[in-house]
Amino acid sequence: MAKRGVAARANQDGGEIDLTPMLDVVFIMLIFFIVTAVFIKEPGVEVTRPSTDKREQVKNQNVLIAIDAKNAIWIDRKKIDERAVKTVVERIHADNPLGAVVIQADGESNAATYALVWDAAKEAGVVDIHLATDPK
Repeated sequence: MAKRGVAARANQDGGEIDLTPMLDVVFIMLIFFIVTAVFIKEPGVEVTRPSTDKREQVKNQNVLIAIDAKNAIWIDRKKIDERAVKTVVERIHADNPLGAVVIQADGESNAATYALVWDAAKEAGVVDIHLATDPK
């Protein structure tokens, strides 16, 4: 009978679990992961990439540029005019100057469009430029 009295008294005295410190830690962790996340700009179109025997993983990719089969250039889910590629790459690359540019060229696209995108990225100050391929 004495045990029941102690438990009843603990509930009356506010013996509840305080979740506020745990929620504070969870929110701090959420903010940390959002701030430290690397945001990659997706091209916005699916391309059929050429295949190759040798592949290398790009660690710090910042800008994905897609060239579709009709030689249209896509950055960040928007179709970009070929004259504006340098400006768009400069703007995105300014957010992460150490990031790489990855060009996803469709197998049906021509080399002139690929060279135009490569040159625009070089002129925008990007040092690390790669061509995305699929394994054989």
